[in-house]
Amino acid sequence: MTELGVIFGSRAAEHDVSIISGLQILEHADKKKYHAYPIYIARTGEWFIGEPLRDIKTYQNFDPKQKGLTRVFLPPEPGHNALYAFGSGLFGKTQRICGLDCAILALHGMHGEDGTLQGLMELADIPYSSCGLIGSAVGMDKIVMKAVFKSMGLPVLPSIYCYRAEWQENPESVMARAEEEIGYPMFVKPANLGSSIGISKAKDAEGFRQAMEVAASFDRRILIERAVDRPVEINCACLGYGREVLPSLCEQPAGWDEFLSFADKYTRGGGKGMKSLSRQVPAPISQELTARIQGYTADIFRMLECRGVVRVDYILDGEQAYVNEINTIPGSFAFYLYEPMGIPFSSLVDRLVQYAHMALEDKKASSFAFSSDILRKAASGTKIIKK
Repeated sequence: MTELGVIFGSRAAEHDVSIISGLQILEHADKKKYHAYPIYIARTGEWFIGEPLRDIKTYQNFDPKQKGLTRVFLPPEPGHNALYAFGSGLFGKTQRICGLDCAILALHGMHGEDGTLQGLMELADIPYSSCGLIGSAVGMDKIVMKAVFKSMGLPVLPSIYCYRAEWQENPESVMARAEEEIGYPMFVKPANLGSSIGISKAKDAEGFRQAMEVAASFDRRILIERAVDRPVEINCACLGYGREVLPSLCEQPAGWDEFLSFADKYTRGGGKGMKSLSRQVPAPISQELTARIQGYTADIFRMLECRGVVRVDYILDGEQAYVNEINTIPGSFAFYLYEPMGIPFSSLVDRLVQYAHMALEDKKASSFAFSSDILRKAASGTKIIKK
């Protein structure tokens, strides 16, 4: 039976959303195939395992000393494939606690979705469900992301960006540039956050100042982009690895007046995750527009070397679709977009595990060694000049 660790939480503004996604995976993983267990990264950055982590009430006032919890760590070396407990005392030895044959990364935001945890998995040679380092990093930074989309020839809304220090030192200059190049209304967004956290719509100068202060409290780089007057959001997921790419049905979240706030997305319906959000699936758009959006989504998936499941969000202005952002670990893993296509959540988990192992096998098929005379020459005193 596969030891399947589901990792969630972490030091991120989207910490609570991540818990919901992680618990959903644990609930739907096939118990005949996997021993799926929770690995919780607390807000402090400490890792824990234990049965209490299956209960959402555990997180309301998390107590690291609660009975049944064990603090663990993952060695960044190949060959371990396990979690270890810290030894007690000065000379205490670490203890192997449980195996980790595959990891489902159910993290949203910084310190998890952004490539940091993916890097640890790569060092340890542990199969993991998320996109790789490059796709994860690009997908987290909205400024870099838009630059990549634009370089691909995809339609994106006009935007500029600035540093927090620029805003703090000369706000009038930043505002003047935004008004000249973008104009009202405009969205102001932290570069590295999701779930609508820190995002504001500015309709005038005063609104812009307030929006910039909010965004600057979350990130050192801030994206400022043109807002569509009557926006319609359309989302499309993509599932696969390598040449196997399957775009989902398109969805239209309901009630998109200004934009969906964090509360709109996650607290309606008793905190049950993205499925509780009111939506239309398939989206009420033309077949031609659906096909175009699915094509954009597949192109982005391939360009960023994605794997597992991602979701790309679009903004419609009439029949014009603008690429808004990619979520490399979407809330609830966008399972609600694949269920109508005959792929239940349990089968989605199977595919995440399958693609994780395929990616590791591809990695092992590549050579990482190269023989050279550099060390021999250095040891013999030969001067080496790197050109």
